[in-house]
Amino acid sequence: MAEGGDESQEKTEDPTQRRLEKAAEDGEVLSSKEMFVFATMAMGIAMIYALSIYIPSQIGHWMSFFRFGGLDKMDSQILTNLGHALWIFIVVSAIIGLPMLVAVLATQGAIGGGINFTAKAMAFKGNRINPLSGLKRMFSVKGLVELAKAVAKVVFLGAAFAGVIWVLLPTVLRLTSTGLTAALHEVFWGTMLALAASIIVLGAIAALDLAYAMYTHMQKLRMSRQDMKDEHKQTEGSPEVKSRIRRLQMEASRRASEQGAAVENVAEATAIITNPTHFAVALKYVPGETRAPIILAMGRGKMAERIIEKANEHDVTIFRSPLLARALYFTGDIGQEITDGVYTAVAAVLAYVFRLDRGETPEEPWVDIPNELQFDKNGKSLGGET
Repeated sequence: MAEGGDESQEKTEDPTQRRLEKAAEDGEVLSSKEMFVFATMAMGIAMIYALSIYIPSQIGHWMSFFRFGGLDKMDSQILTNLGHALWIFIVVSAIIGLPMLVAVLATQGAIGGGINFTAKAMAFKGNRINPLSGLKRMFSVKGLVELAKAVAKVVFLGAAFAGVIWVLLPTVLRLTSTGLTAALHEVFWGTMLALAASIIVLGAIAALDLAYAMYTHMQKLRMSRQDMKDEHKQTEGSPEVKSRIRRLQMEASRRASEQGAAVENVAEATAIITNPTHFAVALKYVPGETRAPIILAMGRGKMAERIIEKANEHDVTIFRSPLLARALYFTGDIGQEITDGVYTAVAAVLAYVFRLDRGETPEEPWVDIPNELQFDKNGKSLGGET
C-alpha cells in the first residue's frame, strides 16, 4: 500500500476457515496443472506396462483383422473387421482412460481438499474473451511463470531423452543384427526407460509448481484486519445486534420469572381464561375496587398448566376461549388492566362466571373478539394488523 495508508487494510492475515469455504464456493481452490500432467503421465505409463503383459496374447487375434475370405465376401468382411476393430478400440480407450480420469480426480482431491463442483466456476466470464485482459495475463507474473515452466519442460525433458538415447545407443545399433521379437523387446524397454526419465522430470516440475500454487493461492486469499472484523460481524453478529439479543433474552427471563412468581396469586383470581391448556390468563375483578379487570398471572405451555392446576386447587372458575386467551396473553401484562379491545368479551365472561358462582346455570356467552386482536399461537394476527 501507499506509505502513510491505513495499515489495517494490508493483507497481512492468514485466511480464516470461513474465507477458505467462501473461496471454494466461488471455485477458487488450490490446483496445479503440472500435477495433473504428472498424474496422467504416471497412470498412462502404468497402464502401458500392464497392457504389455496382455498384448502379446492378443497378437494372433489382431492378425485376424487382416484375413479375408473370397472376393465375393470381401466387402462384408472389411466392414465386419472394421466394426470389430472399432469396438476393441473403444474398450481399450475406456480401460486406459478411466484410470487416468480417476488419477486426475484423486490428484485434485489430494491437493485441493476434495472434489469441488460449483456453478460459479462454470459461469460465463466475459473477461476471458477480452483481448486486453488476455494480453494482461500474458505479460503478468503468472504468465512469466507459465513460460518458465514450458521452457523448463522442453529443456529438461529433451535432456532426459537425450541421456536415455545416449545410454541405449549401443543397443540400438545392434538391433539390425537381432530377430524381430528381440528387437521389439529392446524397443519396448527402451521406450519405458525414456518414459520413466520423463516421469522423474515431470515429478520435479510438478512439485515446484504445487509449491508455487500453494503460495499464490494463500497470498490471494490473505485478509486484512478490517476483513477479519467484517467477517466476524457477519458470523457472530454486530455489537448492536448482539446487544439487542441480550436485552431480549433478559426481558424474556424477567418475564418468565414474573410469570412464575405470579402463579401464587391465582388463588385470588375471579376467573381463568384458557386455550384450553396452551395459554392461561388469571383475571381478578372486584366491582367498585378496580376500573377494569386486572391480569394476576398468565403463561403458556408448562406455565399455563401450573396456573390451571392452581385454579383447580382453589376452585377458581376456568373458562375456555382460545381467541380471548390469546388476545389477553399477547396484549396484556401481569399486574396491568386488560386492553380496551377485550372489555366487552371479558365483561360477558365475568358476568357468566358471577352467575355460576351464585349457583345459576346460565348459557355460555358468545365471545366476540375484534379482528385486530385475533392471534394464532405464535402471536401472528389472524384478522388484521398486529
